[in-house]
Amino acid sequence: MKDVIDVMQLQREKSKQAISVDYREVENNFVAVRFIFECGIKLDAQPLTIATAAILYHRFFKEADSSGYDSYLIAATTLYLAGKVKDDPLKIRDVINVTHNTLNRGAAPLELGDEYWNMRDAIVQAELLIMRMLKFEVTIVHPHKFMLHYLKSLEGWCEKDDWSKMPIAKAASAFLQDFHYDPAILDYTPQHVAIACINLALQCYGGQVLPTDEGEGVPWYSVYADDLQKDKLWEIMEKIMEVYNKEPK
Repeated sequence: MKDVIDVMQLQREKSKQAISVDYREVENNFVAVRFIFECGIKLDAQPLTIATAAILYHRFFKEADSSGYDSYLIAATTLYLAGKVKDDPLKIRDVINVTHNTLNRGAAPLELGDEYWNMRDAIVQAELLIMRMLKFEVTIVHPHKFMLHYLKSLEGWCEKDDWSKMPIAKAASAFLQDFHYDPAILDYTPQHVAIACINLALQCYGGQVLPTDEGEGVPWYSVYADDLQKDKLWEIMEKIMEVYNKEPK
C-alpha cells in the first residue's frame, strides 16, 4: 500500500516540475514517447491520436532494433500516421515544424529548403517502413472507452459523497496516459489496463466500492473482466507505478 501512496506523490512532483527536456542530449524510448506527447499537444492533436502514436511507436520498436533507427524520426512519423488512423489529420508541414522546433528549441520554422525536404522525405519513407513492419495492422483498441464505461458504472456503486470528494476519474485517466510511456502497455488487454488504472486510483484515495449483485467478497471488476485475476491486476498496477521511476530527473 505504501507503494501506491508513493506513486501519487511522484505524480504530483511530475506535474509541478514540468521539466523541459533537451531531446538532443538524451535518446531512449521513454523520452521519445514524452516527445510524442509534447509535440502532439503543440499540434492540438486529439488525446486518442497521441495515444495511438505512442502505441504505434512501441509496436514498431517491439519488432525493430532501437539502435538502428532515429527514435525521434519514428516518433514524428507515428504522430503523422496516427492522425490518419484516427481521422484527425495533421499536416505534414506542421508535424515537421513542431518536431523540429521541439528538438531544437527556439529555432525558427524551417524554410522550404533542403533540410525541410529531406525531413519530409524521411517521414514519408519512415511511414512506409512502419506500415510494413506492422503488417499494415494499425487499428488500435484503446482502454479509454472501457474506462469511461467502467467509471460511469462505478459512480453508482460508490457512496455519493465519497465519489464527489475523490478525483477517481481524473487520477485513473492520468495513470492511463502515463502508462503509454512504457512498452509494457502492449502486454495487457485494453480492458485489464482500464481496470488497473481505476483500481490504482481507488487504492490511492481509499475509495470503497459497494458490493455488486454477485455478492460480498467478489471484486468489482469481475463484472467487466471475469478472466482478470488479482495477481494479474496488481502486476499491471505495479507496472504503472514503475513508470514514475523512469521519469528523467
